[in-house]
Amino acid sequence: MHMKFSELRCKEVICVNDGQRLGFICDVEVEIPSGNVLAIVVPGPSRYFGLLGSRDDFVIPWHCIRRIGPDIILVDIKPDSCRVPRPRPGFSL
Repeated sequence: MHMKFSELRCKEVICVNDGQRLGFICDVEVEIPSGNVLAIVVPGPSRYFGLLGSRDDFVIPWHCIRRIGPDIILVDIKPDSCRVPRPRPGFSL
């Protein structure tokens, strides 16, 4: 199956274990030079009504994807086990 990244970004990611809506794909991890997709990245929930951005990202391994449908992607994960802290922007002088 062939799919463009822009098509993936339009699909909502849902966890089949608890029905939690994780969000929409913002990035993918790709193995170089083979080009194999290793994981999809979904931004975590926003803090304080979205004013301070997201805390963590969900990095979901490709093998955890169970089904890619026309509108959604079903994943079989425990969301807390896939949370990766988002790097904080640092200021250097």
